[in-house]
Amino acid sequence: MAKIVSSTDRSYLDEALRLLRQGELVCYPTDTVYGIGAAAGDDGAVRRLFAVKGRPLDKPLPLLIADAGDATRIADVTPLARILMGRFWPGGLTIVMRKAERFHSVALAGQETVALRVPDHPLVREIIRLLGEPITGTSANRAGARPPVSAAEVAFQLGDMVSLVINGGPCPRRLESTVIDITQDPPRILRDGVVRREELEEEMERQLG
Repeated sequence: MAKIVSSTDRSYLDEALRLLRQGELVCYPTDTVYGIGAAAGDDGAVRRLFAVKGRPLDKPLPLLIADAGDATRIADVTPLARILMGRFWPGGLTIVMRKAERFHSVALAGQETVALRVPDHPLVREIIRLLGEPITGTSANRAGARPPVSAAEVAFQLGDMVSLVINGGPCPRRLESTVIDITQDPPRILRDGVVRREELEEEMERQLG
């Protein structure tokens, strides 16, 4: 069984960073659901994550970043992206953008796009900031299973397939992020979630006319 450490025990931070730098998988709470993290630049760790989830290697993984300003190193940040980032980040919106030419990660499954989010949870943002690179932001469950909203659910589903589960209590939203692809014209909502479709449509109409 994976080690479970409470977020009230600050030792979780050093341990999470050490494990991620060693290519291990760490599960963490967010504002939406619990996620399973690998350092985005560690190809071996990301491939292991695909295997743990039972996820096809041709299905890209979203990435989490610590701050909206980090997006420019990873993606082509368009005016529309800046509008959505300013309105919904940190929060429950994942934005699919064109990837920056210099950015590479096995998590993208060979695609020229990247799905990014800044979670509204200080714990995971601190991990990412100190790690110095994005981490994978996919839910901590086997493919097809219900996304976990507690550390106990993560441990039950993934057992000893991950090295660490940070117990931050129940996730407040208990629902996955909304995913919008802005590389298409018009933008397309790929998954309904925390941010309501009406909110997105109203914001884009207000800003863009």
